[in-house]
Amino acid sequence: MSITKSYLLELGHELNSTKKIVACVPNDKWGWKPHEKSMNLGDLAKHIVELTIWTENILTKDSLDFQIDYKPLEAQTTEELLVLLDKYEKAVISALNMFDEEKWMSEWKLKSGDHIIVAMPKVGANRFIVNNHIYHHRGQLSVYLRLLDVAIPGMYGPSADDVK
Repeated sequence: MSITKSYLLELGHELNSTKKIVACVPNDKWGWKPHEKSMNLGDLAKHIVELTIWTENILTKDSLDFQIDYKPLEAQTTEELLVLLDKYEKAVISALNMFDEEKWMSEWKLKSGDHIIVAMPKVGANRFIVNNHIYHHRGQLSVYLRLLDVAIPGMYGPSADDVK
């Protein structure tokens, strides 16, 4: 199986899980955070969503420069985030379907101006900087929601809230 095909399979499953948990974010709790050092709930949900489109950047460009290319997501509701996830899903699938398999090993950089934060093959950047990053923050989001007594959807089988 090709790298691209494996990412398409993973995207299909994992994006459904991301949509399920983002859909649980209560609009009236966006400013809530479990600790003063923590990101607030709305910013955490936005970060998960914005990471999704980074795959398109990795596939179509050689770098992402925070000083030039990055614009924070301006969504203000859960509904807006879900619309963006649908839009990003289409863009990422399109980029994956048009991507030349041979380019997975070409270098991609995450930069801030002249400072290179990380440089690695596109295959690694998509795995570590996008996918694993999303899964990490999705787990964090599930803890935030649990602390707010919001039911958690099952992502890899039923959750404790799915079992009656």
